[in-house]
Amino acid sequence: MGIFQKLLDRSSSSDRNEVKRLLLPLLLFTGLASGLPALALSVSVGADGIDARRLHLAPYNLTGKKIAIGQVEGGRPGLFGLDKLAIPNSPVTVNQVLQLDGSATADEFVDNHANHVASVMISRDKRLVGVAPDATLFSASIGPLEGEISGQPQECITTQHIALRNSDDVRAINFSFGEPLATDPRPNATLDGNALLTQCIDWSSITHKTLYVIAGNQGGGGIPIPTDNFNGINVAYSTQVDGRFVKIDYANAGSEPTFSPRGTPTPESNVGPRRSINLVAPGDDIRMLNPNGQEILSSGSSFAAPHVAATVALLQEWGDRQIRTASWSLDTREPMVMKAVLLNAADKLMDEGNGQNLGMGKTLLDESNLTWIASDAYRDPKVPLHGELGTGQLNAFRAYEQFNGGQWPPGNVPIVGWDYNSLPLAAGNDTSQESIYTDYVIDSPLKEGSYFAATLTWERQVALADSNDNGLYDIGESFNSQELNNLNLYLMPADENDMDKSIWSSVSEVDSLEHIFYKIPQTGRYKLRVVYEKQVTSEVAQPYALAWWGAGE
Repeated sequence: MGIFQKLLDRSSSSDRNEVKRLLLPLLLFTGLASGLPALALSVSVGADGIDARRLHLAPYNLTGKKIAIGQVEGGRPGLFGLDKLAIPNSPVTVNQVLQLDGSATADEFVDNHANHVASVMISRDKRLVGVAPDATLFSASIGPLEGEISGQPQECITTQHIALRNSDDVRAINFSFGEPLATDPRPNATLDGNALLTQCIDWSSITHKTLYVIAGNQGGGGIPIPTDNFNGINVAYSTQVDGRFVKIDYANAGSEPTFSPRGTPTPESNVGPRRSINLVAPGDDIRMLNPNGQEILSSGSSFAAPHVAATVALLQEWGDRQIRTASWSLDTREPMVMKAVLLNAADKLMDEGNGQNLGMGKTLLDESNLTWIASDAYRDPKVPLHGELGTGQLNAFRAYEQFNGGQWPPGNVPIVGWDYNSLPLAAGNDTSQESIYTDYVIDSPLKEGSYFAATLTWERQVALADSNDNGLYDIGESFNSQELNNLNLYLMPADENDMDKSIWSSVSEVDSLEHIFYKIPQTGRYKLRVVYEKQVTSEVAQPYALAWWGAGE
């Protein structure tokens, strides 16, 4: 390991980027930086990161074209023709910049951080190509909120403003910021999912059909609002080992931080056993672009989340293409479908070429250098998510393969696929009756010793207390969160009907997702059973999305 890397290892989290900024030019000039991890954004987008570059090329040609995605932050990227700082022919060109619920003002709130995040998503620079360079990006700044105890009402207004762009058709919105729990106005506030901004995100996810991608917190701040959401994806970040993004960075707080923010007696984590990290993406040593075109090197979950949000644009371009040419349904646009597909296609264990590990591209390690299968999430059916790794690391190409398996309703289904469906309430909403379920029977035998992955997602219902009946959130209004319905997922022999004889299950009592990753004990036919275990809301039916992936003989 080189001198530069040793200096980084001896530096605190807050000093690492400063060490890089001061020493990297000198080391590059003297040649001492040889052997260091690659520092280009294109590395994180390529095969050593999320493997999205392959989708840019023929025969896929997926670049996010005509797909709208959004960005909400304190500031915003620069836009040439509006901002003096922005350069002509910038490789990072957003479609529209906004401020709260209106248009942006020239030269106000132009922010380097926001431009960095945007460059991860849409940069067209040949060396620093973004994940979805042809996506249509709408970006809004909240701006400084002087005198406010909490900026959550303004943040919700801004979020709604983005969600309504492109004729109310924004497929994913990136959040690379968080609201400190200490500023929440609720008495004895906790991360219970009921902060106004968290409720706003879950409400908007349902109302506007957009998937929210939230940067998981890192450093000494604990887990901030809105990472206690139910309907979005929270993202931690990985670092490079020998040039490949294969290990969680130690600066991630994870779902269960052991340190407390200043002025608070306990760490900020979700109430109860519900974990906050859903997915991992590259976020360390990412080279990005300032509004003036200058390259910058930085690290954090802020730059991991946009890898995920922009991958949604690639998948949605493919989905829209299939709607036009292959008669796919509009279910392809459901946020829960995207969430199930992305989580189920994540990398955990590198495949050796025999398909046993479902073609995964990497083995992902936690802070203790252990894999996903060394965790309680692998051993305990009540724990669907690894505390640091979620379901694994984003793999854009595998997500495409998962999505391309197509939609299949209950009954006989292929070995790879997904579905968006619903389960009805019991007769008369009588929750004392037997559980309602539906089965997906895999039509090919699953191979002994191979892994099988399945992910079930559904939404927490949140209603707007709309005092003026305009269908919009207005400052001063609030949300009403309903208790979460409980769905469970079972992997069973195809000819078995007794759930007590399932070979594995995911039966969390607190999450809005279930995840199975299990090694098949014996070659044979199997099925997935989706069970409506507990009904607490009055909806006519419970929608859900399901994705599955197995290996045949």
